[in-house]
Amino acid sequence: MNVIIIEDEKPAARRLSRLLAELEIEVSTMLHSVDEAVDWFQNNPHPDLIFLDIQLSDGLSFEIFEVIEVKSAIIFTTAYDEYALQAFKLNSIDYLLKPIDDEELENAMKKFRELKPEHQKISVDFNDIKKLLTNPLEREYKKRFTAKVGQHLKIINADEVECFYSENKGTYAATLDGRNYLLDTTLENLEEELSPQTFFRVSRKFYVNINHIKDIISYTNSRLQIKLNRFNDQEIIVSRERVKDFKLWLE
Repeated sequence: MNVIIIEDEKPAARRLSRLLAELEIEVSTMLHSVDEAVDWFQNNPHPDLIFLDIQLSDGLSFEIFEVIEVKSAIIFTTAYDEYALQAFKLNSIDYLLKPIDDEELENAMKKFRELKPEHQKISVDFNDIKKLLTNPLEREYKKRFTAKVGQHLKIINADEVECFYSENKGTYAATLDGRNYLLDTTLENLEEELSPQTFFRVSRKFYVNINHIKDIISYTNSRLQIKLNRFNDQEIIVSRERVKDFKLWLE
């Protein structure tokens, strides 16, 4: 498999290359700018797969597609949320939010191997995407959820949820009244529905509501522990890869 990385932050590119090496995938080339990528594509066979950062040092990586007809599958590495990525009508297999989680990377590679996409032309309305990224549209996030309680449906207001969490293949909402409600959804689906101003995914297992954080405590291995006002059924730990973004989110 011929794999390249296009990423302007060299430490991030090297880290991604190491994570791929652990999956026995060798990266043949690392590129760091739009200009460098355009020059490379003009003089080399296109790879099977590109790990592509959206924001490069000299512009958005979509500018590459204005010059080159790239015939590769793409896995985006990005800080943008899924809402923005829905606009990217490309030959994309997946996307990975920075900092990249090793399990999510492994899942993306499994998806790539299963789909085995044929090379095909990438089409993109670059101007529309650029507008979306530079002037994000206002979006209405979900304000209410429903959970089945016996023969009844319970209405749960999003602002009353201290955290969402996964357990035994179920997704639960822990509310201010100390109840845990089973929802008919997944944490992945919640990414599209929760306001990023209010909720943050601190780990693969937990989303927390900033308005219900009681305390934040230093934890082992450069991680953080979160205490909520009511929920204490389990420890909530900010994974090491998400600590930096979590601190930025708090501000």
